[in-house]
Amino acid sequence: MNSKFIPFHKPAIGEDEIQSVVETLRSGWLTTGYKVKSFEENFARYVGAQYAVAVNSGTAALHLGLDAVDLKEGDEVILPTMTFAATAEVVLYFKAKPVLVDCQRDTLNIDPTQIEAAITPRTKVVIPVHMAGQPCDMTQILNIAHQHGLCVVEDAAHALPADDRGKRIGTIGDITCFSFYATKTITTGEGGMVTTASEAWAERMRIMSLHGISHDAWKRYTKEGSWYYEVLYPGFKYNLTDIAAAIGIEQLKKCDRFWQARERIALLYQHGLADLAEIQLPTCRENAQHAWHLFVIQLNLERLKITRNEFIEALREQSIGTSVHFIPLHLHPYYRDRFGYKPEDFPNASAVFDRIVSLPIYPGMTESDVEKVIEAVTNITKANRR
Repeated sequence: MNSKFIPFHKPAIGEDEIQSVVETLRSGWLTTGYKVKSFEENFARYVGAQYAVAVNSGTAALHLGLDAVDLKEGDEVILPTMTFAATAEVVLYFKAKPVLVDCQRDTLNIDPTQIEAAITPRTKVVIPVHMAGQPCDMTQILNIAHQHGLCVVEDAAHALPADDRGKRIGTIGDITCFSFYATKTITTGEGGMVTTASEAWAERMRIMSLHGISHDAWKRYTKEGSWYYEVLYPGFKYNLTDIAAAIGIEQLKKCDRFWQARERIALLYQHGLADLAEIQLPTCRENAQHAWHLFVIQLNLERLKITRNEFIEALREQSIGTSVHFIPLHLHPYYRDRFGYKPEDFPNASAVFDRIVSLPIYPGMTESDVEKVIEAVTNITKANRR
């Protein structure tokens, strides 16, 4: 077999991005400036949002989103246990309480039927996470949230571009937070974006992203700017640089093409692995467009003689990189010890965690790369059937 290593992910950076960065370097304007403003405008137009605020990470986006909706100490925020650490840690920045909810076994998304039972008089926000790029059932989530007067701040780190019932993610919840980390569907290396229909929230997030300094503070070093500024709030250092935005502007132009490439890979996987009873393939909700940031299979371990970890190691020996998304929060020492969570509290997430494997999926994968992954998964599965 070909010994070429197929990584779990590889960013699709081309000459367009390189030239855009070179232009920015030559311009002499490296930090937040006109490139960031252009990126924000282009992004808002692309997803159909009224306002977009660029920041230096998806975590920063979540933090600013929760600040904008006025999360306070002692408030509670409902979020899935099946997510990355950032979703919950930003809640703790406010000395608020993350209240974990189990996932659905098939989509791995938050189970809307369990949200209502988790609501208390202290609940302020619900954070749905669109796992792997599969949109949550936003209609059901918004209905529950609005009945109880709760804000919905979406963690859409995986969900560009994704749609739920014909509505683009980025235009549905009160605030939506995207990530442009190196492994995401488009990248700026590190970076993020927040979208909202609220001018007041957008203005608050923009100010708080740069030390709480009055609006358009970045212009103070331009001809039309002024040295004078005012600190309106104790803010953060979350601004995106023009260097990063220069990459993002070019990546955004290719977002649809990247999605089409990932969808083709997903369809090849779906077809090539369909006959393996030992493998459960990702479920796609009806009336939703999956972003295919990740392709997460679940192993039917009762049909195999090896564990998930051994399966991953066998793929690595075949020169195929994988990952696991995610270790549920309730299994991490901090959340287990501080909040007393036990594996049995979240039976779905605890069960799927032992079974999930994220296969490589990125625009630069060739058809032969995908075939190699399918062949390796098939051979390992057949060799280890019970």
